[in-house]
Amino acid sequence: MLDKTIAKNVLAKALCTGGNFAELFIENEKTNNISLVNGKVDKVMTGINYGIGIRIFSGYNAIYAYTNDLSESNLLRVAYNAASAISKHAPPLVVLDFKKQNINNIHPIKIMPQNVSKNDIIAILREADGVSKAYSSQITSTMGNYLDRVQEVAIINSEGLWAEDTRVRTQISVHAVASSDEEKQWAGFTPGAHKGYELLEGLDIKELATQSAHTAAKMLSADYAPKGKMPVIIDNGFGGVIFHEACGHSLEATSIAKGASEFYGKKGTQIASSIVTAIDDGTVPNAWGSQNIDDEGTKTQKNVLIENGILKTYLVDRLNGLKMDEQSTGSSRRESYEYAPTSRMTNTYIQAGTDDEKDIIKATEHGFYAKKMGGGSVTPATGEFNFAVLEGYLIKDGEIKEPLRGASLIGKGSEVLMDIDKIGKIEDHAQGMCGSISGAVPTNIGQPMIRVKKMTVGGRN
Repeated sequence: MLDKTIAKNVLAKALCTGGNFAELFIENEKTNNISLVNGKVDKVMTGINYGIGIRIFSGYNAIYAYTNDLSESNLLRVAYNAASAISKHAPPLVVLDFKKQNINNIHPIKIMPQNVSKNDIIAILREADGVSKAYSSQITSTMGNYLDRVQEVAIINSEGLWAEDTRVRTQISVHAVASSDEEKQWAGFTPGAHKGYELLEGLDIKELATQSAHTAAKMLSADYAPKGKMPVIIDNGFGGVIFHEACGHSLEATSIAKGASEFYGKKGTQIASSIVTAIDDGTVPNAWGSQNIDDEGTKTQKNVLIENGILKTYLVDRLNGLKMDEQSTGSSRRESYEYAPTSRMTNTYIQAGTDDEKDIIKATEHGFYAKKMGGGSVTPATGEFNFAVLEGYLIKDGEIKEPLRGASLIGKGSEVLMDIDKIGKIEDHAQGMCGSISGAVPTNIGQPMIRVKKMTVGGRN
């Protein structure tokens, strides 16, 4: 992707004013995006994102610059301009000879996206549209979207690292909107994987469309949820968004290195119920959030964050690791060459427990069942969060009763972790895009069914 002599010259220029480390991140990404609204093609887009990011360390600080002009003269100019922000006047470091890193690819691709007809993809999305609309006359709108990305990257640094990787991701979404004279309710699914078109061949699109329409129509006629503190059961799969947002971000070195996290300085202490083990694993084959290497060229790994309630480790990138005097955990990620990397989650989940899901429901005399979670907000420094519930139900006398709409779950990450008193056996995962200072990156979230013995449900009286 770049001539080795040019790469060495650019890194040398980046270090010419006394920086102690320099890195190049080269990206060539091709994307396809197809959207349908109510069965009609709304958008067909093909794009290319191509460029290079140059990062320089000076002690615990970093300078970052990027460009999509990869001519040698421009790269030298950009590197020098970035280096000019450093004025240590120390002798420049020597760029070491490059040694190409051997990458073990654990994400085999069966059908590359460029080998698939767009008409075939449109036909699948139209099939989902028809199934959703046929479910109920209350379904007034449908949306479908297909996205694939083939991202080729190279990470080259002044210590001699030369690492290259190709990431292929595919995602499809199916949504339905149910309407009445008074309001609208929507539901949907967005499965994705570190795979090619074979992802779609392994999905039951009709079932996804049916479930989307079913949930939207059911929530349209549901009563409003009551508000107050009560036991809350959060289902598996996307229910893991609460751990991801309210706890996971607070375990990233992005927050920890600044002391801006509720879990700062708590490694080795109990921060969760003793039945909770939480993991971030970037090595799961073909998982949406997985990569062979992170965006600094470090091999991804399985990081046990919490084991039996004890905080074991943080998610660490190179720069924040310097500040914390800790090694990278293969957790450095960025959206594209336009962003400097930082510590981010990959596939983050609460590990399966020993409780039978039916018994968890039976053991709850009165409470709230959050079957499907929506979006929300969180403050990593405090762990305080507020999440919408897309599909919820009343639990009464150990049984799931009538559906409830308009609910939200409100709390604090550290308190929720300590209040988990039951964890189911069936672990599931869902896919999403996670935003932070290094942009939006694909992440898996997951968990088995869990029960939080006391939690605030926001609703109506």
